[in-house]
Amino acid sequence: MPVHPQIQQILDVFNRSRHDVDFNQLTPQMMRMATDQNRDSGVEREQVKKVENLSLPLEGRSIPIRIYTPEGHAPFPALVYYHGGGFVIGNLETVDSVCRNFANNAKCVVISIDYRLAPEHPFPAGLEDAYDSLLYISNHANQFGINPSQIAVGGDSAGANFAAVVSLMAKERQAPSIVFQLLINPAVGIVDTDLYPSMQENASGYLLDVKLLNWFLGHYIPPAADRQNPYLDPINGADLTGLPPAMVITATAEYDPLRDGGKTYADKLRESGVDVIYRNEKGMIHSYTGFHTFIKQAQESLDEMSAQLRKAFKM
Repeated sequence: MPVHPQIQQILDVFNRSRHDVDFNQLTPQMMRMATDQNRDSGVEREQVKKVENLSLPLEGRSIPIRIYTPEGHAPFPALVYYHGGGFVIGNLETVDSVCRNFANNAKCVVISIDYRLAPEHPFPAGLEDAYDSLLYISNHANQFGINPSQIAVGGDSAGANFAAVVSLMAKERQAPSIVFQLLINPAVGIVDTDLYPSMQENASGYLLDVKLLNWFLGHYIPPAADRQNPYLDPINGADLTGLPPAMVITATAEYDPLRDGGKTYADKLRESGVDVIYRNEKGMIHSYTGFHTFIKQAQESLDEMSAQLRKAFKM
């Protein structure tokens, strides 16, 4: 199936601007600056009843968060959300539009986590922020106006990796309680790029390609790390039994190198007895949810995710 025509226009512009990029000379700071400059600030923000920025006082550090509270009365269900960006880029602004949409459509408080980034803070620092923030939020549910028995986790790409792994950590540590995991374009099956056909089929030209993926991982994974650690990639030998129900949206159909890893993880969850809803979006590319304000199909995909969240919250 061909790429969605509006997506193709975006790709054409992106690929022209990225021609002959030398990744050996590209620094994380340069990538972050380029990402910030390319963000479309002209799109009107969806109105949410209340949006506020706070910091979580975790042990030895303070983690910025953004809280989106919809119309209604507390206590609300909650979605703790982790942004994507290859563990190296991304921030609260990256997913602001998506979080606003989830808050209104899923009728829950959305708490977006600005975890520490590599290479300044390589694995497992960002993951520790993801889990510790989740635990803090659950333990201080009244502060956030949420029900601690109605907490879901979610994220896109690297953030979906974190959502999957904190679900595993919460099961192993018996806290906190998680009712649902929303994994959008999950960065799983990432350590060995030779295992999955999608890594070769979509090696270049679709925003995220194998060269860029390896650049991200080179900054995120320390040289001495055990690359089979399930906390690095839960597809590697983790016991997936007893995990919360999940919705897995593969890395956007035919046009993402992470597609097959996401599908394999959904299959492994199902084989372990986990209730799984799996979607393979046609004609989309990696991080397509960020285009939801002007691509109908992307918004329809978000609408289904919100419907599944409401179902998990028993609303």
